[in-house]
Amino acid sequence: MVVRVPMSVQGHERLRKELIRLERKERPEVIKAIEVARAHGDLKENAEYHAAKDRQGHVEGRIMELKDKLGRAEVIDCSQVSCERVVFGTVVSLVDLDTDEELCYQLLGPEEADVKEGSISVLSPLGRAMIGKEVGDDVRVQAPAGVRELEVVDINPPAAD
Repeated sequence: MVVRVPMSVQGHERLRKELIRLERKERPEVIKAIEVARAHGDLKENAEYHAAKDRQGHVEGRIMELKDKLGRAEVIDCSQVSCERVVFGTVVSLVDLDTDEELCYQLLGPEEADVKEGSISVLSPLGRAMIGKEVGDDVRVQAPAGVRELEVVDINPPAAD
């Protein structure tokens, strides 16, 4: 049984574009580099050949990885989500009840989550703890430093691209 992974429309499109670039641009360039390196003679001591083969391995591995991720993606249009409760795609404002620190995250799939960009995985401990919460609800999550207690302050739709 295939395990479906939630992904936003934008995240799906980004991965699809990367796959197309790898298949149509990178792969042919690597094949050409291998051909050129082969023409230089002895393959045992041909660093150019070995570097091109390594690059080919990376490109082919990434292509397989992207095809797998795209094949398992459950694409969700985040612009259509309800903001009554925390769900996939919503932007959630939180306040740490111990430190009064304010946090704001968009809940996205594991393939597109990036804390530095303000998004976390819906499958992360904090993401799982927030699902279904409403404004004013407390969120308790086990963190490496201990249990964190947060309060949901606001729930918004994602910013329009």
